[in-house]
Amino acid sequence: MFVLVVLFLIMAGLIVIGSSLLIQFETQSAIHPISQTNPAPVAIVFGAGLRRDGTPSLILRDRIDTAIDLYNKGLVSKILVSGDNRFVDYNEPGSMYIYALSKGIPPADVIRDYAGRRTYDTCYRAKAIFQVTNAILVTQAYHLPRAVYLCNHLGVTTQGVTSDLSYYTPMSYAVWTAREWIARVGALWDIWIEKPLPVLGPAEPITVDQPPSNSNS
Repeated sequence: MFVLVVLFLIMAGLIVIGSSLLIQFETQSAIHPISQTNPAPVAIVFGAGLRRDGTPSLILRDRIDTAIDLYNKGLVSKILVSGDNRFVDYNEPGSMYIYALSKGIPPADVIRDYAGRRTYDTCYRAKAIFQVTNAILVTQAYHLPRAVYLCNHLGVTTQGVTSDLSYYTPMSYAVWTAREWIARVGALWDIWIEKPLPVLGPAEPITVDQPPSNSNS
């Protein structure tokens, strides 16, 4: 019995490590600093929790601030904020929207996705509901490879920009990274085996009057 348990743990470890390395290797060329990022119509911001007062958490504020930087530099024309809104008193997209507006982004340029409950759901709905085919993904470095991998395999050609703007405690980042390695196994399962359908609805195409142009060029 002990031998079987050890073999199971070894196999599980190999699957987790192998999945993480595969996703890391496949996506590394798509992740750039802002200075090397090409323009795209839309920046996609992934939800990351709210504080007790309903405002964005620190890592979520960093994600929105990075998307705002992309917008102000002329690299994107629209910002798609995607998060969880399953409960009346928990509204990630609404909070992200208010925060972006408080930083001077016009309301028409911030689109809310209320059913981005998981990274997979956000990427799936970006293509299926909002008809996004080219985007810049904004999230922390630990999460970005999985986000890029999922969106690319769900029909959205992506670049990734890291949003590690603040100091995060080593313990917090270690926990996030450990959970992320397990989540990468789930990402491969979702793409290649289960292929689940998220919450869907009528199409809401994001229209861009003018393609963004890099104001730094």
